[in-house]
Amino acid sequence: MLRSLKWIAISGIYLSLISCSSVTEQADRAPTSPPDVSNIPNAIPKDEPRSKYGNPASYDVLGKRYFTLTSSQGYQEKGIASWYGSKFHGRRTSSGEGYDMYAMTAAHKTLPLPSYVEVTNLSNGRKVIVKVNDRGPFHDNRLIDLSYSAAKKLGIIGHGTGMVEVRAISGGETPVNIVTNVQQKPIIDAPVGMYLQVGAFSTSTNAQQFKSKVQTKIGDDVTVTSDGKLYRVRIGPLDNVEEGDSLASRLLNLGFNDTHLVVE
Repeated sequence: MLRSLKWIAISGIYLSLISCSSVTEQADRAPTSPPDVSNIPNAIPKDEPRSKYGNPASYDVLGKRYFTLTSSQGYQEKGIASWYGSKFHGRRTSSGEGYDMYAMTAAHKTLPLPSYVEVTNLSNGRKVIVKVNDRGPFHDNRLIDLSYSAAKKLGIIGHGTGMVEVRAISGGETPVNIVTNVQQKPIIDAPVGMYLQVGAFSTSTNAQQFKSKVQTKIGDDVTVTSDGKLYRVRIGPLDNVEEGDSLASRLLNLGFNDTHLVVE
């Protein structure tokens, strides 16, 4: 998890991203005396200047390169949310702000800093609005890292992760029906499923050949889906995130290194 960001000089000025989780092995956790977060308001979307240090064109973490989006406009994606708490409380975020686990904030790998997003828990319909002011999460198969308060409001603290939809909000926009303090029925129109995607191809022939290769290696049922443009080789639906992580690790050891969890 990226928690700080600084400039260094190596044949010019380059941006270096430092992960605080690589500094200490202390486990992250919720507050010792969890507060009532029901009265903590959502972040209020507003137009703000870009962080001076938080928006490099690209950066590298753990051997992988990420490209920062030039705008958050139109961004909408489903995936897995995680959260971070007391381990990073008070530390500097990638935007330069201090991390406050009680504030309504989040970390994202590519959205401009700062950005504002509406996060919907696809399992219970709860919604929150958070300010994206940090980089991360860099655990494979995670889309967004929420502050403790945001995760608590969404109801994912106990599970550690949750299936969510993230939608960018522009300054001055006021989303409706933001209810976070009560249990709701799912607001989605169809059941949400989680899958491990192991490959995407432009032709059905290549996808079917790759499917057979994967299935021979792992023995699990592998399917091919298509939107008319790409043929995606997937495993699932999966029961939970832990199953997806375990399967992704297993496939990595077998030489399949381009897997990721998708939520549909």
